[in-house]
Amino acid sequence: MLEMIIGGYCALIWLVFIKLKWFPWNIKTQVGAATGALVLAATIILTINVVTPSSSDVRVINFVAEIVPRVQGTVTRVAVEGNTLIKKGDVLLEIDSTPYRLRVKELQAKLADATASAKTLWQDLDSAKSNTIAAQAHLDLMKKRLAQATELAKAGAGNQYDVESFSTEVKKAESAVASAKTAEARVMTKLEGVVGPDLASVAQIKAQLEAAQYDLDSTVIRAPADGYAINVAVRPGNYLVSMPFKPAMSFVEHEQRILAFFEQNELRYVKPGDKAEIALKTLPGDLLYAKVDSIVWANGQGQIMQSGAVPNAPVEMAHAPLPQKYAVKLIPIAKEGTALPFIPMGSRGGGAVYTEKLAPLHLLRMVMIRAQSLMNYLVLKLH
Repeated sequence: MLEMIIGGYCALIWLVFIKLKWFPWNIKTQVGAATGALVLAATIILTINVVTPSSSDVRVINFVAEIVPRVQGTVTRVAVEGNTLIKKGDVLLEIDSTPYRLRVKELQAKLADATASAKTLWQDLDSAKSNTIAAQAHLDLMKKRLAQATELAKAGAGNQYDVESFSTEVKKAESAVASAKTAEARVMTKLEGVVGPDLASVAQIKAQLEAAQYDLDSTVIRAPADGYAINVAVRPGNYLVSMPFKPAMSFVEHEQRILAFFEQNELRYVKPGDKAEIALKTLPGDLLYAKVDSIVWANGQGQIMQSGAVPNAPVEMAHAPLPQKYAVKLIPIAKEGTALPFIPMGSRGGGAVYTEKLAPLHLLRMVMIRAQSLMNYLVLKLH
């Protein structure tokens, strides 16, 4: 398109100076015409770089999850093969569940015992209350006998021995009442120690059983999302441990991100919702239509890493490092009635964003991006 504009400009110069001869074609007009062509070309290029910025660094990125088991054990089954589309929740591999299943059965038995013991606490409470009532009745009787013996001794109708004997029985009865009340309070304390609807002893076993069941369920490792299992080298018989530095496999999520990197002064008019076009090397001759989702206004040069050391100042007379680019997140859009093409992870290419400024100049960028898409057909190597 730029060539067509320059060609039209040259045709106009030919018509005015050569064909119609409205002005003389001398050294002055020749220099003026050449200068005008350069100014026109520079103005167009500089303008479209602002109103419709382009990027030669567009990347297709997929999130990768390293599959690390929660529990350790021997692999008994590998349910997937590499590079095969897997749905979220599909089984990837299974670990020997025997020790975890036995642990669940052990805790189920303990839970049954704890539940039965909790039920007997109410019976223990009734028994303790009965013991308290009986001990209190015995204490009341001994106090009555002590009072009677004291009255008889004062009247000379009884002896001092009976008074001392009943006094001792009163003290024994008081001790028995205190012991009975303590036993009753002990049972009440156990009944009042609850977690939700359960007694503390039952709730503790239930929590242990839930953790054991979670470990048992974790012996079956499932896909975290739609995607592909990569580097499936694990085989039945391998022993896996819960260590992040040695994953069982890598899982590439099907959902993708497309990032286009622009120079820092190119994004002044770009905003979310602007249209974009992408020419990927993996899709020669085709254009991927997209829209701007957001601009990542951050890069590594603006970060100071946490450290106890004082950051170094730039060395005097040294050249400053080149400014890093900013990323623009693009969302691909399917044409009406068609589905999005398959885009391999790691695809690279170029792209352009069309702002709301000077829409007629967008045509120039559209021609350029389509020419770049056609150039992707060429494989430029000699070996």
